[in-house]
Amino acid sequence: MKISRSGTIYQMTFLANFFPVNCYLVEEEDTLTLIDAALPFSTKGILEAAKKIGKPITRIVLTHAHDDHVGALDRLKEALPQADVMISERDARLMERDRSLDEGEAYTPIKGGVPKSLKTRANILLHDGDRIGSLLSIATPGHTPGSFSFLDTRNHALIAGDAFQTRGGIAVAGQVQPLFPFPAFGTWSKEVSVKSAIKIRDCSPAVLAVGHGKMLSDPKLQIELAIQRAEKNLGKGR
Repeated sequence: MKISRSGTIYQMTFLANFFPVNCYLVEEEDTLTLIDAALPFSTKGILEAAKKIGKPITRIVLTHAHDDHVGALDRLKEALPQADVMISERDARLMERDRSLDEGEAYTPIKGGVPKSLKTRANILLHDGDRIGSLLSIATPGHTPGSFSFLDTRNHALIAGDAFQTRGGIAVAGQVQPLFPFPAFGTWSKEVSVKSAIKIRDCSPAVLAVGHGKMLSDPKLQIELAIQRAEKNLGKGR
């Protein structure tokens, strides 16, 4: 496991040289919030990182319900029985393996690995604008119908899950980067993803932290170029 830090955000990367999967610890005054639960073998590394920081994990917040974001959830919940588990109300259905679509949603199949044997369920369901400590919850659907991002209101670091990737080059969800195409393959709607990318851009993040790839500081230009490429690929170039 590799650990990188940007202010209040600690990025933990598993399989860094092969198939990097990130999760994050967000430091509050007395506690830690874990964002995403990485891979099934990630439990030990996450708990050791929290121990080094010296604060307890009191919340486990999920950007979405794909396997590589909930992998260690069951084991973490066993180790942290008092921790709240949070996910969007929409993606809570994916935790139940429910891939059905709602009226008005893009009529394309929900893709990506949905957990088959996950026991843990969220006890708090999130909505756009909810506050979690210092974090602002932002609905950013596209990769999945219920994907969320989280903005640290103290420093404008934004954890975007798979709304963007930076591994293989920055890209909006659904746009294939040949050096690391896997997030694109798991994306539900390219069109919805671009709308969410614009929403993220408009938050003016000082740091962009994603599920796959390194954190980017001062990412405004890179985000804008990624959006322009995605719009061009969808035939909406400016």
